[in-house]
Amino acid sequence: MATPEDKSSEAKTNARVDPKLLEILVCPLTKGPLRYDAERAELVSERAGLAYPIRDGIPIMLIDEARSLDKVGAAR
Repeated sequence: MATPEDKSSEAKTNARVDPKLLEILVCPLTKGPLRYDAERAELVSERAGLAYPIRDGIPIMLIDEARSLDKVGAAR
């Protein structure tokens, strides 16, 4: 079973994304800008209300894989 340290280490591994890639990516739904959330290893589209996961340094830009932002998460 994964410990909190393992999950923290996994998030840090996932957070390594090429900065050049981050500059060119846009939300596949709105074609709008994305905000990089390194702590959660996600690319956030405020306009769409979605957060796209980053796994093994690769952004998963599929709407079906995105997490819906709740009002608490969107206010950050």
